[in-house]
Amino acid sequence: VPMFFVFGTTSYAQEVSLNPKTLESINVNIQEVTYKSKNAIRLTESSQAVENIAIINDLQFMDGTITAELAGTTLPNVNPTFRGFIGVAFRVKKGDTIRYDCFYLRPTNGRADDQVRRNHSTQYIAHPEYPWQRLRKEFPSMYESYVDLVDGEWTKIKIEVKGKQAKLFVHDSAQPS
Repeated sequence: VPMFFVFGTTSYAQEVSLNPKTLESINVNIQEVTYKSKNAIRLTESSQAVENIAIINDLQFMDGTITAELAGTTLPNVNPTFRGFIGVAFRVKKGDTIRYDCFYLRPTNGRADDQVRRNHSTQYIAHPEYPWQRLRKEFPSMYESYVDLVDGEWTKIKIEVKGKQAKLFVHDSAQPS
């Protein structure tokens, strides 16, 4: 499948081709599909677990840049209050509990009529210590913000990770979200 993530640092770049064989499923179904004229990997929840992700096999990543295109929407028969989430987890550590940093988007929030909901269009979390609920309570508005998103449309993202800092850029923006 031509869809890929590019992980890079100043010393090397690694292109990772995504397909069901290169991904480890954690409570998600993985399918190769064509979505809006692009080859893609579709992930759908297979359980109501907290952790619903696919991990790229045999990839080591600490610092560098991740680029990707993501698209997401909720399923047609889902509760209309559900938001839907798409994102990229990085610095994943498997063990008794999966630990990771993550930026994710809520495409249904991007053009909502409610400004507060729009302000929750993008989010950073550090699972499991800092879920969105804790970050929103202890650090209001610090780890989430507005970004213009269209539900179901492809969105370009770039994540720059260096030390304790990570920045999310959406739609080729010069400034992080």
